Amino acid sequence: QSVKALLSMGRQAELSEYLDNLEKDLDSIDIAIRTGNVGLDAILSSKVSIARKNNIEVNCTAKVPQNLKITDVHLCAIVGNLMDNAIEACEKMRCSTNCKDSEKAVLRFIRVYIGLFKSQLYISVTNSTNAVKRRRVTELVTSKLGEHGFGLRRIDKIVEHYDGYVNRKNEPGVFATGGMLPL
Repeated sequence: QSVKALLSMGRQAELSEYLDNLEKDLDSIDIAIRTGNVGLDAILSSKVSIARKNNIEVNCTAKVPQNLKITDVHLCAIVGNLMDNAIEACEKMRCSTNCKDSEKAVLRFIRVYIGLFKSQLYISVTNSTNAVKRRRVTELVTSKLGEHGFGLRRIDKIVEHYDGYVNRKNEPGVFATGGMLPL
C-alpha cells in the first residue's frame, strides 16, 4: 500500500528510499523457514524471529505446493495477519505474581501448521492468550486505533474470494484459526 501511494503521488525519491529501507530490512532477516514459497518464507521467518525475541515459544511446520490459486500477496497477508495477532496476544500475557519463580512464569506459545489436507491448502495458527473467559468470535472487535485491527476481516475476505473456509476457536487461554483454500 505504501509503494502504491508513493507511486501515485509521484514521490519517486521517497519511494526509492522506502524500497532501499525495505531491502535492508529483508536482508537482515535470517530465512530459517523454507516452505516452498519465497514470500511466505520471508514473512514466516520474520514473524517467528520477532516472536522468539519476545520469549514466545514457536513451533512452525509449513510446506506449500508450487502451484496455488491464491496469490503470494494474499497468502502472505493471511499468514502475516495471523502471526501479528498471535504475537500481540502473547505479548499481552503477563504473570499474575512475581515471575522470578520459573514455575509461575506464563507459557506463551504460537503453533503454525501450513500444508496439504484433503487436496486443499490448510493454514492453522494457534496461540496462547490471557483471555480466561470464552468469547464469541463475532465479539472479537479491534481495540486498536487508526488503520489497525482489520486483520481478521481481511483474512475472511481473502478466503471468501477463493471460496475457502475459515474457522476460529476461542477457548480460555487459547485462540486458534484454521482455514482451507482450494488448490
